Amino acid sequence: MYPKRILKNWKMILKKLFKKTVKFYQYFISPLLGNNCRYYPSCSEYALWEIECDNVFMALFKSLVRILRCNQLFKGGIDYPIIKRKIKPFFGIKKEIVFWLIPVGKNKYLVIKAHNE
Repeated sequence: MYPKRILKNWKMILKKLFKKTVKFYQYFISPLLGNNCRYYPSCSEYALWEIECDNVFMALFKSLVRILRCNQLFKGGIDYPIIKRKIKPFFGIKKEIVFWLIPVGKNKYLVIKAHNE
């Protein structure tokens, strides 16, 4: 029905909107609430990583589930995002590493943010 280009633009707009919303929360609301997240990375950082690496709608769903788990009934701890992605090799192309993808199954990877100096 809609051309692929229009759908891709909507996905980019939604991705930017979700990222801006999370950034707004991180800078203005989170400092007022204090450090209350039971997980590492924090729920807002988890949401940003998911939005960056996964489908927008899946990222929103996974982030909401993570936020619902962030309470006294769950143990907490280290919980990195896991995404499903097919990776194509790119030999000869120099790219800056932003995320490390650690395989945890067939086409499933654990996402860890790289520390760039």
